[in-house]
Amino acid sequence: MKKKSIAMIMTVIMSLGVLTGCGNKEMQKQETKYGTNTEGKFVVGFDQEFPPMGFVGEDGEFTGFDLELAKEVATRLNLEFVPNPISWDAKDLELSSGTIDCIWNGFTMTGREEDYTFSKPYLNNRQVFVVKKDSNIQTLGDLQGKIIEVQTDSSAEAALNEKKELVSTFEKMQTVPDYNTAMMDLEQGAVDAIAMDEVVAAYQIQSREEMFQILEEEISSEAYAIGFLKGNSLLKENVEKVLYEMVEDGTMEKISQKWFGSDITTLK
Repeated sequence: MKKKSIAMIMTVIMSLGVLTGCGNKEMQKQETKYGTNTEGKFVVGFDQEFPPMGFVGEDGEFTGFDLELAKEVATRLNLEFVPNPISWDAKDLELSSGTIDCIWNGFTMTGREEDYTFSKPYLNNRQVFVVKKDSNIQTLGDLQGKIIEVQTDSSAEAALNEKKELVSTFEKMQTVPDYNTAMMDLEQGAVDAIAMDEVVAAYQIQSREEMFQILEEEISSEAYAIGFLKGNSLLKENVEKVLYEMVEDGTMEKISQKWFGSDITTLK
């Protein structure tokens, strides 16, 4: 009986030790100077197949609008910038396990507000239609009887699926695997318009010598923000502070001009 009691006491003590160790480890993550998981590093999770936000450039290096913003933030915080490509389906696991410090890659906060600690939105990404500049299509009403193309499983496709009345006026709505294919189809006259993210559209138009234009009327819109682990306000506040500094000194506008040809950011 006595041996059993001692064994039980030891088990409890060991359990408390394990719990305390876990707690200390968790506290250490939060006690880094800027709220990052690793002292001295800022690890950004992103989808490497989402130009112009984050992708692999022709030189084989990671690049993109979001990654350039993130790198500048890391530099100003005296942190090593570490871009970490992730499987988008595993983003929550990557964040909760501490593999990454944030999700920063055209990340829609709309509908996810309670799932993460978000920065203030820095982009308002609309779902829009792109047409050729010499097209007679100027409004959504002009799309009646036209062939529309959209990327499979994109935000634009999801938005149009909620606009059945509008879609019913099209002659046809078809999907393609990527926007490069869609832009070539539009250029060749195989389709009349493309439904797509405005940030992607602005990038694609800039790289094609402004052969195309974006219709003023939108399909829908969504806010882009940086997603941090729920409760990690320290890192969120440090990153936000630097972003506002970048707005004030013109760096944010400069980076936006580089990637989109205009300042489409929303932080003021």
